[in-house]
Amino acid sequence: MPQRLARAAVVILVVLSGSLSACEYTYDDGGRPDASPTSTAGNVVLPPDPALEETVTGEALEEWAKMALPESQGQSFYSSNGYLNPGESKSEQTVQLPGGTYAVTLACRGTRRVTFKVALGEAELVDLTLGCANARVSVVQLEKDAILSITVGSRSDANFAYRVSRL
Repeated sequence: MPQRLARAAVVILVVLSGSLSACEYTYDDGGRPDASPTSTAGNVVLPPDPALEETVTGEALEEWAKMALPESQGQSFYSSNGYLNPGESKSEQTVQLPGGTYAVTLACRGTRRVTFKVALGEAELVDLTLGCANARVSVVQLEKDAILSITVGSRSDANFAYRVSRL
């Protein structure tokens, strides 16, 4: 007897699922509804501002550096910005930094990429090639007081900016 009930349940389930799959909705305009305006796509990447592909100098460079390196909540210890000719690299050293955790914010503008290297003596703490019109924050930990070496380079003309802030 239980087998007959099980078979009956399966038959009813098959009949119901067959009739449900045949349902179709129709709309007055004959089409399908538009996507909901609240739906979101994942990982949306906005194109960079075309103006950021042009290098700048003088006051325009200073203004861009302020916008590209937003104020951090920690104390800023060192910052720099400038212009690189094609194939040029520049190296600078920070002031002596007390031991602690630091955010190194890096940014560039131009048509290509800029390479940033942050080192403590022979040890490279950051080695990054950054596509221009972007900014990146790297966190470094200094066990004791230290001076960081920062080298920037580019194969094409570019602007760079960076800031070292204590977290």
